[in-house]
Formats: sequence, C-alpha cells, structure tokens
Amino acid sequence: MADSRRIVLVGPMYPYRGGIAHLSETMAACLLERGHTVHAITFTRQYPALLFPGRTQYETGTIVERAVEAERLIDTINPFSWWRTAGRIQELGAEVVIFRYWIPFFAPVFGTIARILARKNIQSIVVVDNALPHERRPGDVVLGRYFFGAMQGCVAMSSAVDRDLDQLGVSCSRALGPHPVYNSFGTPSDRARARKKMGLAKDLPVILFFGFVRRYKGLHVLLDSMPAVRDSLPDVCLLVAGEFYDDEEPYQEKVESLDLQNQVKLVNQYIPKDEVADYFAAADVVVQPYLSATQSGVAQVAYQFEVPIITTDVGGLAEIVPHEEAGIIVPPGDAAALASAIVRYFVEDMQASLMAGVRRQKQSLGWDQLLDAIESVM
Repeated sequence: MADSRRIVLVGPMYPYRGGIAHLSETMAACLLERGHTVHAITFTRQYPALLFPGRTQYETGTIVERAVEAERLIDTINPFSWWRTAGRIQELGAEVVIFRYWIPFFAPVFGTIARILARKNIQSIVVVDNALPHERRPGDVVLGRYFFGAMQGCVAMSSAVDRDLDQLGVSCSRALGPHPVYNSFGTPSDRARARKKMGLAKDLPVILFFGFVRRYKGLHVLLDSMPAVRDSLPDVCLLVAGEFYDDEEPYQEKVESLDLQNQVKLVNQYIPKDEVADYFAAADVVVQPYLSATQSGVAQVAYQFEVPIITTDVGGLAEIVPHEEAGIIVPPGDAAALASAIVRYFVEDMQASLMAGVRRQKQSLGWDQLLDAIESVM
C-alpha cells in the first residue's frame, strides 16, 4: 500500500449519471479506505445541451449518501472555470490529481488544468476508460495527445486501452488496472418480483441488452439474430433497457419488419441506479453484441448480480468473459453465430454450468487491482 497522499479526483460524479460517475464515487470511497485524503471535483456543465444525445445528464431515482461529495466547479466550455478549478485544487493542498478520461471532448479542459497544476509541482495521473473513442472523428488523436502529454501516470482499464495508449505515443508511467466489478447497485432483487414488475412471465427465457444504445453496441445485430432464436425458443423475450442515443425509429422498424413485436420489449430510458438490480434479476443472460469496444462496464454489473454474458470478441471484452467459463464469445457482426450461441445457452442450460466461472470472475475483478495500479503510478 502506498503512503498516504492528498488526492483530488476530477471527473463525473453525482449529480451526474452513468457508469463512469458511479465508478468514480466508489473509487473515492476506496481511496479513503486506503488512508488517503480525498476531495472530488465535478462539473457545473458537463456537456452543452446541443451535444448531449440523451434526455438528461443528471442522476434520477433515490439519492444515496456518498463518502465524498464532489464540488461542482468545471464548465467544459468556459476556460475561466478551468483556471478557477486549478486554483481550488491548489487550495485543497493536493499532491496528486486523478482524472477520469473516456472521450476527447474533455482533453482541452483536463489537459489545460493539468498543465496549470504542473507549474505548482502537483502530479496529474489518469484512469483511462477509453484512450480513443469507439466512434472516431477527426482530431481525436491530436486531442488525445494534448491530454496525455500532460499526464505523469496512466492506468489503462484493459489491454485494448493500453494498446491505444501505445498508438497515441503515451510515454509516462503506466499500469494496467482492470475495470472492477461494481458494488454500487445494491443487493440482488427477487427474480419473481422483478419479472412481475416488468410484466414478464416467470418461466420465459429472458435476454437482457443493457445500457444506452449506439450503433457500435450492435443492438441491430442482436435484433437480426432474434428470428432464428425464436425458431428454437418460441417464448423468448429480449429486454432492451437503456436510453437510445441513436434514432430509435430504425430499431422499431427492424422489430416490425422481422415480426418481433411479441419477442422484444424496449425500455427507452436511462435506468436509475436503484432500479438496475431488477433488470439483472429478471434476466437469464446478458448479451453484449458490440461491434467495437475497449472494455464495458455492463459486464461488471452483470458479474455483480452473477448473470452470465454472451459477448463479442472485440477490444477487451474477451479478457473479462472467458469463453465457456463465464460466458460465450462470438464474432462481431455475425447474427447467425449470435443466434446459435443464445440458443445453445438455453437449450444446454448453460446458466448453471457457467455460474462457477461467473463467480470466479466476480472475485478476481475486485477493487484491489485497480487501486494498486493507481498507487503504482502516483
């Protein structure tokens, strides 16, 4: 364990929603438990409204007490707030600032704050969800290099992220710290109660696609696989739970053109933190048909609730879902292979045989690996 340090964690935290915010809150609590002094700073404005594809950027549902309350200081499009934030970090007596990084939009604000702090000999390190975005745009590499050029330490959350850091030429001290299993979504819900709440029969085979919908997540491929799944499992239900960041209409049209209205249940909304357990309790298996990825927090939520996973061999997903141990790995974009895997899972009753592997992964993806990696680059 590292010596106690005065740390400021910078990134999304409550009242902002989403997996990165939830992980940041737990990270702050875990660093406190390790004896560090921890403060947190988040946004007054995370995204301009015109750039945010969802309905709201804020957490809904029950408010829970957090170990560290974040100060809201950073306006991503107001550089004056960047200087004020750097000044506040100095006032807090920070020795180390830990940034969260996942898309290049945040490179100017975080990179500038880090450069201001470097003049005061305050170390900046980063926990990297994605070094390069899933959906690439011109300028991503330039922005990434601006940000990572200001870091003295980087923790990659998967080997795929680490390879992207190589591509960006990141030369600072680096470590690998796998995305830990979440522990922030409460205890498992009762399966029968969860299904009743969602209007699902207790004996239906239920597939869960969870999280916001973008094309790279491959929901369209999963929909294409469903007619073949239905042929073998007439009562199957695909539960899609997450807000559409893409236009929902093409997905609805696909459901209708494939005559899947009785097999697909779309819940087009952000799932509040206190409702997540119900969706995983209702599911027999989680399917992540991603076309591209570095890593995904959905798998770690599935492990929290001990639900096996069918996913694709992209990025770091196969690292955390050992094939035929904790789930099934299929090629990306292959609806036939995906359908075959889903049918096999139910016909061969693989939920029971995979459960031991799911529990091993849950145990192995605890918080110590990530925390050790963070401390190794401080």
